[in-house]
Amino acid sequence: MISQDESKSRPMMELRERLQPEVAELIRQQRLSRLCEGTCFRKSAARRRQDKFWYCRLSPNHKVLHYGDVEEFSQGQIPHDSLQEKLTVADIKALITGKDCPHMKEKGALRQNKDMLDLAFSILYESDEYLNFIAPDKHEYCIWTDGLNALLGKEMTSELTKSDMDTLVTMEIKLRLLDLENIQIPEAPPPIPKEPSNYDFVYDYTQQQT
Repeated sequence: MISQDESKSRPMMELRERLQPEVAELIRQQRLSRLCEGTCFRKSAARRRQDKFWYCRLSPNHKVLHYGDVEEFSQGQIPHDSLQEKLTVADIKALITGKDCPHMKEKGALRQNKDMLDLAFSILYESDEYLNFIAPDKHEYCIWTDGLNALLGKEMTSELTKSDMDTLVTMEIKLRLLDLENIQIPEAPPPIPKEPSNYDFVYDYTQQQT
């Protein structure tokens, strides 16, 4: 186990900083992989039962979002060719979250369920077109907003990413320090010793044996 004092030492902090880009890329790939699996979303203002849910998933090459209406909530993957609509990732202009989403500004939307604010996000494409989402839970909200930010080349800032980053970096540090268990980690590296006055102690292989 790493003590609290050891975790705040300079060598440990430097190791943590070096590991963060590698772990961030691992989290990024995991988020994109989950988007490729897809998620079933509830529509914000559904009047007809058959339009109550819709499904969205990212193509394996990360270039297209496929989506379309589904008759009922689905926890399994829906094939790309079963989804009627598609949006090219290159056409996405911005990701919008919370109260700034257009479907959260609709009359009566917040009155119906204020918790939707924490689960709502929208994709802006073209000039003023939106694809509006309400995540089934906070975990899926973090997965999708992280994944969409990754597609847009932006930083993943969700609470889930922060938690995953801390957990994975700490695990990697523990794995690398297994051989140093019960050994105190110095605050600074040891000084480099001076060079010897001569190197007579080095064996000369050029000498012929007699």
